[in-house]
Amino acid sequence: MTTLIIGGSGFLGTELIRQARAAGHRTAATYHVTVPAFTSETAWYPLDLRDAERLAVVVAETRPSLIINASSGGADWATTAEAPVRLAMTARRHGSHLVQVSTDAVFSGTGRARYDESCLPDPITTYGAAKAAAETGVLAVYPEAAVVRTSLIIGHGRSVHERLVHQLIAGTASGVLFTDDIRCPIHVTDLAAALLELAENGAVGTQHAAGADAVSRYELGVLIARRDGLDAARLAAGLRAECTLRGPLDVRLDSRTTQHLLSTRLRGAHDFLVAHEGEPQG
Repeated sequence: MTTLIIGGSGFLGTELIRQARAAGHRTAATYHVTVPAFTSETAWYPLDLRDAERLAVVVAETRPSLIINASSGGADWATTAEAPVRLAMTARRHGSHLVQVSTDAVFSGTGRARYDESCLPDPITTYGAAKAAAETGVLAVYPEAAVVRTSLIIGHGRSVHERLVHQLIAGTASGVLFTDDIRCPIHVTDLAAALLELAENGAVGTQHAAGADAVSRYELGVLIARRDGLDAARLAAGLRAECTLRGPLDVRLDSRTTQHLLSTRLRGAHDFLVAHEGEPQG
């Protein structure tokens, strides 16, 4: 089968390609800003998701059985909210199964802490609203698609969260890590394995794939620092509630229903942020 990874040059996309190839998939992938290191094993296509004609060409040329949208357009509404709906229509037209990666930012984190797959979005940021709109649009035009919400993605020192911790401790960046901003971080290898497994199992509708542990951004930073042998005492703590940086507070994705569909274990941060990171465990 051919798997097309939208956003293949990104952190999650790179891991998806690696695991898909290991599973015997033919792989094709797209990039927008970051030009990948081209290899003969994966067919690469430049793509701006806002370009409907180019999207149609890429899907027609690759003829994928599976499309995973791992791209991140940030708060750009055209890229993050509207383009995934066109992607869903294109996937349905070609008979490709679609997995749309979403985020815990679709929730406000106020009024309740734990959110399962049945909870309705109540975003408080433009990015969260765009992702929520994409979820609704994708499932409206392609009910057989899967929308998979996840949380902070960690792994191998390459995530933005891990790099930030190193910069804060080195003094090359300034700022605080919030103690009242709670998430359920997931290791990138676990998330990629879960996405591919859900696709293989034909999962549809809304799923949650986040880590088992709820930790604050500050606690996450301390775990990263300790794993990497850094001085966690150099990390400054603060409260999101007391700053002007708007964002969700306590958002704990409850992934237990989705976990029952998976052999991949969605490990918690206290499990995978040890001195030597392991591979995902079944």
